[in-house]
Amino acid sequence: MSPDEYCQQKAAASGSSFYYSFLFLPPERRRAITALYAFCREVDDTVDEIEDPMVARTKLMWWRKEIAAMLEGNPSHPVTKALYPHVAVYQLKGEHLQAIIDGMEMDLDQSRYLDYPGLQRYCWHVAGVVGILSASIFGHTQGATLLYAEKLGLAFQLTNIIRDVGEDGRKGRIYLPVNELQQFNVTAADILNGRHSERFEALMKFQVQRAREAYDEAMALLPKEDRRAQRPGLMMAAIYRTVLEEIERDGYHVLNQRISLTPIRKLWLAWKTYVFG
Repeated sequence: MSPDEYCQQKAAASGSSFYYSFLFLPPERRRAITALYAFCREVDDTVDEIEDPMVARTKLMWWRKEIAAMLEGNPSHPVTKALYPHVAVYQLKGEHLQAIIDGMEMDLDQSRYLDYPGLQRYCWHVAGVVGILSASIFGHTQGATLLYAEKLGLAFQLTNIIRDVGEDGRKGRIYLPVNELQQFNVTAADILNGRHSERFEALMKFQVQRAREAYDEAMALLPKEDRRAQRPGLMMAAIYRTVLEEIERDGYHVLNQRISLTPIRKLWLAWKTYVFG
């Protein structure tokens, strides 16, 4: 299996909404974004699938060294071998790749966030930076496009947090800010034990509205000159915003189920955005 095939398999197996937007890219850019996505999956799986925190930290340290080696022209892992040819072409920064690892390490250090600014910092590391790197691969001529991509990454991560409240709770993690739980009189035990209530619905309505505002703010930042090049991000936004609509329609029942779209619906939304913008 070639490095590109390894990354392709990693991306396809995840069933992520991101994968569907990659399908519409030219081959070279598709290989680059698939390699970047595979890297994100590798480091994310390190935290999610390894139960011993010390082993996870050791593996993340290995990835830090592997990124440094790749930037010096000596990649050894299939993902870094696939990513390396694109680093100079799309001006991918090592500090951004390392920042993603920082975000994964944050999951080993804390499972609660006191307030929204603290959560935003986490989101920047695990999603905002990914947005910047992705926008660089998709292509841009305006500096504001990177600001759009950073904000869009935040919106995606807020959507993930809303969708995965129950799943994360079963892992002992609560990303919803502590002061907002207090504001809506929802306890950590309510989330950890999957107790749905009107108070929880009010909390989630607040979270969904903030995520929507992040999407709107991102779209307002995207220069028209780069809109065509950035269509993959717009496709993902269409899919993710539809997930928010489904969560809302279902009454915010995210504690005991994971609301998602079928592959055919994701593909339809991606195609519709590709054609109509």
